[in-house]
Amino acid sequence: MSEKVCDHHDTVRRNRARRCGAALLSLVFLVGLTVLLVWAILQPKKPRFTLQDATIFNLNTSAANVISATVQVTVSSRNPNRRIGVYYDRLSAYATYRSQQISYSTAIPAVYQGHRDVNVWSPFLYGVDVPVAPYNGAALAQDRADGAVSLLVKINGRVRWKVGSFISGRYHLHVACAAYIPVGNSKNSGIVVGNAIRYQLSQRCSVNV
Repeated sequence: MSEKVCDHHDTVRRNRARRCGAALLSLVFLVGLTVLLVWAILQPKKPRFTLQDATIFNLNTSAANVISATVQVTVSSRNPNRRIGVYYDRLSAYATYRSQQISYSTAIPAVYQGHRDVNVWSPFLYGVDVPVAPYNGAALAQDRADGAVSLLVKINGRVRWKVGSFISGRYHLHVACAAYIPVGNSKNSGIVVGNAIRYQLSQRCSVNV
């Protein structure tokens, strides 16, 4: 075969490769543009979380720099979207006091949330002799004596959005629920449940996705 024929075949192959590459890029661009347009039209909204109540089994300091806590919280999540579902993946909850974590992370089962559906979780948050800064242990004891303790319940995880048969990639979810608990407050003593006290809160949480 002559050199001229070989050069011709190489040129044909390169042209075909360029056309295939251009077609593939065009397809990817069109798919991406379609997804963006659908996303803009649907205008997805973040889930809305509410801290409904907190049941205190134990919340004490055994030393100046040690806190033990056993708290059950009830958190509801509402999907406000009419056409978008939400997959909750790898959720976990824990409690903090004055920016320090005082309970271990508790896993929350993964779940799919349909359009405008509501899910309710009631995880137990445990912490046994958790080391904290000495001033935080003293502050907790003082807050209890004063009749109110402010905790921050955090929920972290990942979410995926579902539009029709399309499911997005995973996005980080960060939820923070401020819990102002009137522990020992005579004006709001809560409801006695066995050896614990339940406090009705109904406080909205901040949500970042």
